[in-house]
Amino acid sequence: MEITATMENSKLSEAMLYRRAKKQAHNIRAFYINLTCYLIVIPILIYVNLTYSPEHIWFVYSALGWGIGLTFHGLAAFNYSPFLGREWEKNKIQQILDKESSKSNQFTNQ
Repeated sequence: MEITATMENSKLSEAMLYRRAKKQAHNIRAFYINLTCYLIVIPILIYVNLTYSPEHIWFVYSALGWGIGLTFHGLAAFNYSPFLGREWEKNKIQQILDKESSKSNQFTNQ
């Protein structure tokens, strides 16, 4: 019975890992599509701006706005979060579990 439960848990975790990997692959693909569009559209905007209204440089706003969004998209797609990433989350979960465990131990000792 124990072996069957372990095998079922193993299959479940494999399925969860597969879904997570598939989702990350999809997010990375979406990021590369976004990056490709950026690399095509921004030079066109630069050309249009400098050709038709060189007295006012407006393409910078588009490039910066889209570039900032693209940066955050890339950080999310590659699971990079220097501030509140997975390591922080693991530490926080452990901290909460320790706190809850000490509370329950406190009540059982009384």
